[in-house]
Amino acid sequence: MFNEFLGPERPLSWALKFWPVPVISFACALIATWLCRKVALKFGIVDKPDDTVKTHKEPVAYLGGIGILAGLTFGILAGLYILRDQQIPAETMKRLFGILAGAAIACLVGLLDDIFDISPGKKVLGQTAAALVLIVTGTTPALRHLTTPFGWDMPYNIELVLGAAVVIFFVLGASNSLNLLDGLDGLCAGVTAIITLAMLLLAIILGTWQANAAGDPVLIILPFALLAAVCGFLPFNYHPAKIFMGDAGSLLLGLNIAAIMILFSQGGPQWWLASVFIFAFPIMDTSVAVTRRLINKRPIFVSDRGHIYDQLMDRGMSLRKTIHYSYALTALYAFFGLVISRLNAPAAGVVCVAVVIVSAFVAWRKGYLKMQGLRGMAPKSDERG
Repeated sequence: MFNEFLGPERPLSWALKFWPVPVISFACALIATWLCRKVALKFGIVDKPDDTVKTHKEPVAYLGGIGILAGLTFGILAGLYILRDQQIPAETMKRLFGILAGAAIACLVGLLDDIFDISPGKKVLGQTAAALVLIVTGTTPALRHLTTPFGWDMPYNIELVLGAAVVIFFVLGASNSLNLLDGLDGLCAGVTAIITLAMLLLAIILGTWQANAAGDPVLIILPFALLAAVCGFLPFNYHPAKIFMGDAGSLLLGLNIAAIMILFSQGGPQWWLASVFIFAFPIMDTSVAVTRRLINKRPIFVSDRGHIYDQLMDRGMSLRKTIHYSYALTALYAFFGLVISRLNAPAAGVVCVAVVIVSAFVAWRKGYLKMQGLRGMAPKSDERG
């Protein structure tokens, strides 16, 4: 059932040569986050508690997303510097700068929402603009891999249109899933770090099995830089948080995770599925939240305190234990994603279906789809966006 995890195409050294990327990214994110906190406090850019959804006791600085963006930027630039003596395919540089530009747009849209509380429609337009940058610069899915096994070569124009729709869907889905997960100190950042680490391992495994001169450096540099940037931010965000990432951070992280998942499609359907499975915990939390609101006839796009992590605390679990429990679930799903990448197709399908069914059963059995009787639930008369 299992093949060997590492392939014969390349040794591990091809990925390890990028070690300066996480070092530089971490250091820059750490310094930038510290500076962002100082600026936020000086100019009053803070998140104030409201005793419903925002339950922290005192105002907390925003602008953490800018610190993460700084670390990501310098990490990617470091990766390009490492490649300076090699013949870098133009597609590689185009993708990396495109992802960086899209991340900057996503961060700006989130920052505007953090400061001015823009409408959901404007946020979606901004996220779509960031997704369009990815499309224009070549970060698009290889949909032909889905049809070739059935003897049909997808026409280029159809793949282009469908691919653009897939990119927008992934960017909106990943960004808003992480945004919904950003409800406890260190939760979204820690979960994203675990997911990114697993995707980095997946990229290394893929690179030892398949050689792609244009895509492989992107799939190593980007997760390295993103992981280290989040880790540089996390010491300031872990409970008790001294700074929040805000929408600027969650939308930035979502766009980069979406880009990484899309790039895995170049390896084939199974690698793409594995990357999506690594992201399963945010998907599960969002799915439970949307399903719960539909069942209980509540507005889908209105915040409440009924997420899985909220309900764990409502049932007596401490904040730290809730965060660690969420980390453990994320790591479990990530492990299944890595396993799926090396199973044969039938076995991978069985594992996917089994995990989805078990997850749905547990969510139903544990009562995560109910709204009643939960401490801290935002009442219908005072729901916040």
